[in-house]
Amino acid sequence: MMRQYELVERVAAYNPNVDEQLLNKAYVYAMQKHGSQKRASGDPYFNHPLEVAAILTELKLDDASIAVGLLHDTIEDTDATRAEIDQLFGSEIGAIVDGLTKIERLNLVSREEAQAENLRKLLLAIAQDVRVLLVKLADRLHNMRTLQYMPPEKRARIAQETMDIYAPLAGRMGMQDMRSELEDISFRILQPDHYEAITRRLKEMQAEYRETIATINAELAEKLKAEGIEAKVSARVKSPFSIFNKIERKQIALEQLSDMIGFRVIVGTVEECYRTLGIVHTHWKVVPGRFKDYISVPKHNDYRSIHTTIVGPGRQRVELQIRTEAMHQIAELGIAAHALYKDGVSADMGRLEKESQAYAWLRSTIGHLTTGASAEDFLEYTKLELFQDQVFCFTPRGRLIALPRGATPIDFAYALHTDIGDTCVGAKINGAILPLVTQLRSGDEVEIIRDQNHLPPANWIGIAATGKARAAIRRAVRHAAAQRAYALGEHVLSMMLEREGVLLDDAEGKQLAERLGHASKRDLLIAVGEGKIGSEPLSTELAEVKGLRRRRKKIDLPVADKADGWFALRANDWFKFRVPGGQKAGPRAKEALARLDFHIPVEVSPEGVVPGDRLVGILEPDAPMRVYPIHSDALIAMHDSDVAWVDVRWDIAGREDKLHPAIITMESVNRPGSLAQISSAIAACDANINNLVMRMISPDFHQMIFEIEVRDVAQLTDVLATLKRSPGISAVERGGLTEAAMISTLEWDGAVH
Repeated sequence: MMRQYELVERVAAYNPNVDEQLLNKAYVYAMQKHGSQKRASGDPYFNHPLEVAAILTELKLDDASIAVGLLHDTIEDTDATRAEIDQLFGSEIGAIVDGLTKIERLNLVSREEAQAENLRKLLLAIAQDVRVLLVKLADRLHNMRTLQYMPPEKRARIAQETMDIYAPLAGRMGMQDMRSELEDISFRILQPDHYEAITRRLKEMQAEYRETIATINAELAEKLKAEGIEAKVSARVKSPFSIFNKIERKQIALEQLSDMIGFRVIVGTVEECYRTLGIVHTHWKVVPGRFKDYISVPKHNDYRSIHTTIVGPGRQRVELQIRTEAMHQIAELGIAAHALYKDGVSADMGRLEKESQAYAWLRSTIGHLTTGASAEDFLEYTKLELFQDQVFCFTPRGRLIALPRGATPIDFAYALHTDIGDTCVGAKINGAILPLVTQLRSGDEVEIIRDQNHLPPANWIGIAATGKARAAIRRAVRHAAAQRAYALGEHVLSMMLEREGVLLDDAEGKQLAERLGHASKRDLLIAVGEGKIGSEPLSTELAEVKGLRRRRKKIDLPVADKADGWFALRANDWFKFRVPGGQKAGPRAKEALARLDFHIPVEVSPEGVVPGDRLVGILEPDAPMRVYPIHSDALIAMHDSDVAWVDVRWDIAGREDKLHPAIITMESVNRPGSLAQISSAIAACDANINNLVMRMISPDFHQMIFEIEVRDVAQLTDVLATLKRSPGISAVERGGLTEAAMISTLEWDGAVH
């Protein structure tokens, strides 16, 4: 266990003005509070905060951060309180310890909604003071180093959590050394066989190329010195997890990798970086396509360096990184390397945001929390941002836009501004109009074509690669759906008020909404438009609010002997109807009912009706009963007419296996395999495809109209739900007469029309 004076000496090595009294007091306080507590390894618990503090000294953080490392578990695991910490060590340290305590109580491996909410809390705590993140990562690193003492199932859970959240977060903050160690420990636990194979191969390569490595080192240093450049040249080995990622991404064998060992050249100035590049390219052959200038265009996590690959001695490919010492510090320590932490002003988050792109990203992510996104949307947004690998594109005016690999012009448009994304209808890439599904490459110049009347379709969610774009598209789609529902609900209520000959003021509108369980009249009308509130309860509550007497239509019909009884209309039909009970039965009621005739009118397609659909019978004087599906437009004209409405139900006894045609429509991304994906989804629901019409509505999307066969409305609902969950498919809905007519005009010949 490290002694008090040893900890102070470690801090004094990089900070001559160390506050020894603060560190000594924190050391003694934490040791006393943790007392005889033990860890899973059997070691004294105090050893853990001491090791966390030691990791923070390696990052060369300020005295307050080291003190927090010692104290970070005291409120959580001992009888210490926030007030006591504030009194002894000041409110600044108390606030950081309290923030860490809240995070310690989180369990990030849980249901997605809970995981998203926990991630919100983590980032919000970091937003108040980024040292919360630095101490948390040091805490996690020591826990991972001692993970072998945990039960196997808990070990795997913690390793997966680290791989999902903490390692990528360390990477986004530029802390590559910490990220690599977190990833490698997690990789060793989650995939021990792959880890063993890769580490074994790395050892073999280091032995095989020991002489080559020494030769390249010497030649590089010698040639640079001859040109007056003092440089530190060192060999570096890729981490096992980064090698595994490359194998998975490129689908190649371990033996095919040629850049597992590379070299790092550290020089004095930026100018010498480019001079070194010229010397290297002059003396050795360059591997085409393997040059990247991250000095001119830094990575999202502030990383700056020049990467190039040459053919070295023995025709061995050699990867080189060229950077200055300051760049090297940022590359290794990330956000912790900023001088901000050495100046004693580490709480100045505004200054840090200006200095660090990584922290600016964090702040923009936290800003997304205020947009009202759902927990699931936020989790997806954050994970997409954490795991991205970038491409760099330009606007026609030369503005640089960094996007994740796999991004499309849709992502580019939303990166410029949400309004530009919402109104995007096309894109020119390097001067040529190309589909919006085109994946962008570094160096592309992208011009967005806009239409102010356009709204993003829902299927863009499956195309967008950035969390910002997906969240904005979902928000726009939800807003548009709410607007449509509101307009429909407003129309329904207006018709009701007009029929009753009354008006509804704002106070009455709010009262009506509250009676139906909604906070405002707008929320009520949206619910009505979405079909969540039917016209009957709306009419009933409206009558109560306005003090109206409910008017009931009389059905001038003979009634069955049994109230609410069921009688077949015709022997060869499947419909039965129910007449309201409560009236005295006439002596010839049953005979009169048996003589009733009915038909499905020609304006309603019989093929569009499926067992289980709600049906309505309309009875007019001296006319047969006409049966309509409840969603028929023909019923709208009869709403206020003097006709009798009779509930009609299906009777399919003995015909349960008969199949019935139904029409469904959808929009699909224009890409190979989309039709096969849709067909598989329909087949998975045990439904059959009879016919199909496809129309290209843009270069990127097709509209598809299917005629399928189903047993009943429950199976049809299952098909619609399955298609709505399928990626790249949107606007899935049941078709009407127009779509049925399009299908019926075609002769099915097994081809796609």
